[in-house]
Amino acid sequence: MGTVTPFPNANNSGRKPNQIGFERAELNRILDLYGRMVAAGHWRDYAMNFEKDFASFSAFRRTAERPEYRIEKRPALRNRQGMWALLNEAGMVLKRGHELAPVLAPVERRLLKIVSD
Repeated sequence: MGTVTPFPNANNSGRKPNQIGFERAELNRILDLYGRMVAAGHWRDYAMNFEKDFASFSAFRRTAERPEYRIEKRPALRNRQGMWALLNEAGMVLKRGHELAPVLAPVERRLLKIVSD
């Protein structure tokens, strides 16, 4: 009879994950905002990056440029400044916090200005 080979990382028993990702509710919130910005004609593309210590969602006005906004999740900062950060095109942190909704608030306000114009 053959041997059973365990699936890699099937039992993560206390070890750090190989990469950080977004939970379904977090990704739904981010993609909802992205969809509304696309509908308003402001964003056209996005990219997601999943690394060992952070996950990021980048939103672009055009494909061939730097992202206008980047939303980062860094669980290592959960007990300090908060694991969520909103960064602008230059990489400057605009907002940091423990919850996703307040971190996305500056972009939400900008969306209201775009729609009302």
